[in-house]
Amino acid sequence: LRSDISPLLKDPAAFRTLIDLLEDHLRASFPQIDFIAEELEGRQNRPGGVDAVPPRPSAAQSVSYALEYGKAELEIQSDAVEPGQKVVIVDDLLATGGTMSAACELMKRLKAEVLECLVIIELKLLKGSEKLKSIPFYSLLQYD
Repeated sequence: LRSDISPLLKDPAAFRTLIDLLEDHLRASFPQIDFIAEELEGRQNRPGGVDAVPPRPSAAQSVSYALEYGKAELEIQSDAVEPGQKVVIVDDLLATGGTMSAACELMKRLKAEVLECLVIIELKLLKGSEKLKSIPFYSLLQYD
């Protein structure tokens, strides 16, 4: 099963609509967000103009995790988020939940408050949201 948002990213009007949907959800759900921890491409169009902190290599904190096809690692600079700051983690796809769970662990290590995990596409059959435990989760599209 393969889900890809690349065509959406290539269509400016469709991508703007996606950003508007994300922004509407975030503004309605969380009036105060300090940062968005994102894995999305097209970072120039962040919802609501909220600062973004992409979990990326070359950082001081890291988490290794299993994927359905191997292993991976997320890293973030230790000073990227201040303790107590409110964060929403955004990604394009939730499959097994490994990447999202690792991003949550990084934010926890930095003592940030994860308000929600937000994805564009959720592959419900793989039950990735179960790995997020008590963290609120929202997906725009769900596929069985």
